[in-house]
Amino acid sequence: MVNERIRVGIVGANVNYGWGREAHLPALEAATDFDLRAVCTTRMETAQATASAHGIPLAFDNVEAMVNSPEIDLVVVAVRVPQHYGIVMPALRAKKHVFCEWPLGANLREAEEMRDAAHAAGAVTQVDLQSRGGPQLNQMRDLIANGYVGRITSVTMHASGGGAGIRNEGSAWMADAANGANTLTISAGHNIDAVRYVVGDLAALSAVVNTQFPEVALSDSGRTIPQSSPEQILVAGTLANGAAVSLHVEAVPMFPTGVVFEVHGTEGALVATSELGMNRANMTLRGARRGESALEPVAIDEQYLPPAGTAWGPHINVGTMYGRLADAIRGGAPVDSSFDTAVDLHRLIDAIERASATGQRQQL
Repeated sequence: MVNERIRVGIVGANVNYGWGREAHLPALEAATDFDLRAVCTTRMETAQATASAHGIPLAFDNVEAMVNSPEIDLVVVAVRVPQHYGIVMPALRAKKHVFCEWPLGANLREAEEMRDAAHAAGAVTQVDLQSRGGPQLNQMRDLIANGYVGRITSVTMHASGGGAGIRNEGSAWMADAANGANTLTISAGHNIDAVRYVVGDLAALSAVVNTQFPEVALSDSGRTIPQSSPEQILVAGTLANGAAVSLHVEAVPMFPTGVVFEVHGTEGALVATSELGMNRANMTLRGARRGESALEPVAIDEQYLPPAGTAWGPHINVGTMYGRLADAIRGGAPVDSSFDTAVDLHRLIDAIERASATGQRQQL
C-alpha cells in the first residue's frame, strides 16, 4: 500500500446534510492519498444519491457488508455517537483501519473496548479531534514550544455556543446524557482537547458541570421532555508546571460569542479567537512579546496552510487529519489522535464529571 491510494468506505455521508457532507467528503475528494470507494447510510436510496453526487462506485445500506468488502482499506465513521460502537467493532473485526468522529464512544467503557479491539487487530486508528489540524493552533503550539511566551503562567479558554434550551424532535435524543452527545462531551471535548494539544495536559482540576434547562419544549412538536445533558462546564486546574488553567465551555440560549483562547507567559502572550469554534479553520491568532506594546496579528506560515486557492471551511482541519492518517497507514509517523488519545480524553471528561459531582479536586 506504500504507493497505492488508500481505499475508503464512509458510513454516514448523507448528500443532503451533516458533518460527513460538510467536512469528510470535500476533504477526501481533495486528498491525493485516498480513493473514496464506498458510502453506507441507513437507506439505499440515500447511499445511492450520495454515491451518484460524488462519483463513488459503491453504495451500501448494510454496515457489515461494506466493512467486509475487499474494496475497502479504511472505514470512516461519521454518524451519531450512540452508533459508533456498532460500526467500529465490525470494522476492526474485518481488520480495517478506522477514522471515527469524536466522541469515540457513548462512554469510557465503549471507548476502551474499541481501543483494545484496535490494538488486537493491528489497525491504525484516528479520532476526528480536528482542532489538531487547524493552521493557527498548530502555529500557536509550535511558537509556544519554541519559547515565544516563555514559561507558561496562565491559560484561559472561554467557548460560547448556541442551542441551550432549544431542541426539536431530531435532536431530542441528545437531551439524554447517557447517549454521550452533549456540550460536555462534544463542545467541551473538542475545545479542551485543543487546549491540551497546544499547551499540554492538565495535572489537576476542579469542576462545575450543570444543566440550566432540566426540561425543554421541542420546537416542532411542542412536547416537553426531561434533559440531563449539561450546558455549563467550568474547569479550574493547573498544568504540570503549576500554571493556572481556567476553562469555561457553555451552550447559551441566545447570542453565542465563539471562542477566546489565551496563553500568557513570562515572555509574551498568544491569543486565538473564533466566532465558530476551535475545531474549524477560521481562527485569528494574535501575539506579543516582552517589549512590544500590544497584541498584533500573527501571520500564519505557509507550512501550516492548505494549498493556495483552497476554499476555507471545516474540511481544512479534517483534511490535515486525513494527511496524517495516510502517513501512519503507510508506515510513517504515529497518529497523534488515535483511539488511545480518545480514551485519555474520555477519562478527562469523566474526571471533570467526578470533580463536579463530588466537589473533590482530581489529580490526573
